Amino acid sequence: MATDKAYKILALQQGISNKKAKELIDRGLVYVEDKKVKIARADIHTETFFRVEYPADIEILYEDEDILAINKPAQVDSYDIQDTCEGAILLHRLDRDTSGVLLLGKNEAFVDRAIKEFKARRVEKYYIAWIEGVLYEKIEINEPIFTVKKGKAFSLIDPIRGKKAHTIVKPEELQGKKSKVHIEITTGRTHQIRVHLAHIGHPIVGDEQYGSRTQAKRVLLHSSKIKILDYEFNAKEPKEISKYK
Repeated sequence: MATDKAYKILALQQGISNKKAKELIDRGLVYVEDKKVKIARADIHTETFFRVEYPADIEILYEDEDILAINKPAQVDSYDIQDTCEGAILLHRLDRDTSGVLLLGKNEAFVDRAIKEFKARRVEKYYIAWIEGVLYEKIEINEPIFTVKKGKAFSLIDPIRGKKAHTIVKPEELQGKKSKVHIEITTGRTHQIRVHLAHIGHPIVGDEQYGSRTQAKRVLLHSSKIKILDYEFNAKEPKEISKYK
């Protein structure tokens, strides 16, 4: 049976350029049945049928002259959203695989005010996630986090070089050997929730980078609510989290 590079077969099937096909695979949007295609240059059978899952449309939760609140789809980069919202500046970031409330400021004076709130830890940030294993009771994690930013960012617990990080996790629902949890963070380190949960032996479902062994279309982490200044924004759970089985 003939084989070829995955991106070339995808390009032919979709009628797109090789470059575009490679980009779709690199962004994690291409599947064969329920398995994500991870290596664009992998040799596979030319008869293989690919499925491309484009991210959901970007939903505006709220907008006024100062702030823009977006319900970010998973598999979209926070900076790509900033690029599509002309004149707006990211006030924080969500990981590419994380969905939910993402805030942008619309003028310099408000951006300065909002960033001061983040730095002073006066912003309330709540998340929902499915995690590996059974969590029966509330747990607080206070392990310092150090981030290595060469290539793909990677964070780890490091008592010497790490910066203070604080995460509160509360169980909400059990499904077999998985738990749905509510999370509140008072700090905003890179990959904080993912690293802290992996550290206590409960990596987020689908988070292969930090030890999840369960295949999922994405890391099952969602930014559900943010309170800043006099604002409160809520983003409904996407179906892959609300209907997870």
